Amino acid sequence: MSRSIRTIATVIAVLGLMLASIVGAASQDGDKPKVSVGTVAYTEQVIMGELLSLILEDAGYEVERTFNLASEAMLHQAHTSGEVDVSVQYTGSGLVGILGMEVPEPTVNDAGTPVSIPEQSYDIVSREFDEQFGLIWLDQLGFNNTYALLVTRDTAEEYDLETISDLREHAGELTLGSDVPFPARPDGLPALEEGYDMEFDDVVTMDVGLLYSSVDQGEVDVIVGYSTDGRIPLLDLVILEDDLDHFPPYHAAPVVDAELLEANPEIADLVNQLGGLFDDEIMARMNYEVDEENREPRDVAREFLEEQGIIGGE
Repeated sequence: MSRSIRTIATVIAVLGLMLASIVGAASQDGDKPKVSVGTVAYTEQVIMGELLSLILEDAGYEVERTFNLASEAMLHQAHTSGEVDVSVQYTGSGLVGILGMEVPEPTVNDAGTPVSIPEQSYDIVSREFDEQFGLIWLDQLGFNNTYALLVTRDTAEEYDLETISDLREHAGELTLGSDVPFPARPDGLPALEEGYDMEFDDVVTMDVGLLYSSVDQGEVDVIVGYSTDGRIPLLDLVILEDDLDHFPPYHAAPVVDAELLEANPEIADLVNQLGGLFDDEIMARMNYEVDEENREPRDVAREFLEEQGIIGGE
């Protein structure tokens, strides 16, 4: 065989190996299941959904975005029915809203080490969701999107308000604004009024997006907001201290279908790259960029992932 023929044969062989490698990689990605990522219908949830979706897509998974479900109960139902595979949920919602359990008291373990309420809450939801629903809680993200009672700075000064307990003698003359689910939630308005021994003059429910402008414009006096909302600093609202520790911790963590994880264990490693990367301030900034700067949640999520080196830039 001449040298030129041998060279051509070698080139063909190399090209064949390269083609086989490409086909093999495509086939491998093709073997990956379609993953449905779910969210509830508010900004933070959609940002979280985009973070999960972009990470999975970057790893070769086809993602179906099942976003903007009406409530956490609907998201949970979608999880248990198999309509949703992955989402971000909150310990307090899982503990009280889904499991119907009470918030634990601070305690100590067998070694005499204190175990906080947030630690216990995460341990409980992790165990119970796995046993009851086949859902696995992954690493916590680092922020606590708990409920917060908010007033304008003028209202805080007028009534000398610093804590929720300070509302007790004034609640009867004040109007509370909240989202639609809060008055009916087990950890919502009834528990709040009972725990602080107060009753508001009136309660007005509305879409979450209208709450902050409503209190800012004086249409209501107090609102039930969320501690990571970017509009709090924007409008110079005052968070009243939850001095009786009424509200459960709402630490965020990804929740994944156990069967999906068993078949695709790398999903845990991919999603757990988000563990501990957030705090309340970071989450509030990302929410602000969407709500007030009119950026797309996907763009905000992508920018964060690229900054963290989790996915590459385009």
